[in-house]
Amino acid sequence: MRLFRGFAALPAFRHAVVTIGSFDGVHLGHRALIGHLVAEARAVGGESVVLTFEPHPRVTLGDSDGLRILTPLDRKAALLEQLGVDVLIVIPFDRTFSALSGREFIRQHICQTIGAETIVVGYNHRFGHDRLDADGVEALGALRVVRVGECLVDGRHVSSTVIRRLLDEGRVEEAQRLLGHSAEIHS
Repeated sequence: MRLFRGFAALPAFRHAVVTIGSFDGVHLGHRALIGHLVAEARAVGGESVVLTFEPHPRVTLGDSDGLRILTPLDRKAALLEQLGVDVLIVIPFDRTFSALSGREFIRQHICQTIGAETIVVGYNHRFGHDRLDADGVEALGALRVVRVGECLVDGRHVSSTVIRRLLDEGRVEEAQRLLGHSAEIHS
């Protein structure tokens, strides 16, 4: 897997299929999304490209009280590589970046800079400060949008927030079942 920091000096990607998110935990919901990403890329002879953030957006936005990171960047990268991701782009999440609208982000970075042809999104993913949804991205007409549904395990919604709550409650085995790997907590 090739790793890049920021959008400067990126190479041309071959039929890029992109997804974006914090991917904290690289839990079973993330794994389902990444599975679709990799399959879509392989189907078109392209490259699977994951965009993630450093630091976590909640840190930049001043909403990090009590935030415990489930996977630091190096562990996240290793897990994504194991899942078959070709490219990881780490976006420095700062105030300037956080001010982009979803439309600006998709057009400037996903379409122009990366040259993506397809974007794979979770059922509730939103882009930019204005929270552009998958329908809004599709309406731009610049990308094929692949939607991935909610991930449930034993009837429970899988999310980093749920996993953090389980860990806070000492329910480590349940948290690890949703993660799909051992839990590590980082402040």
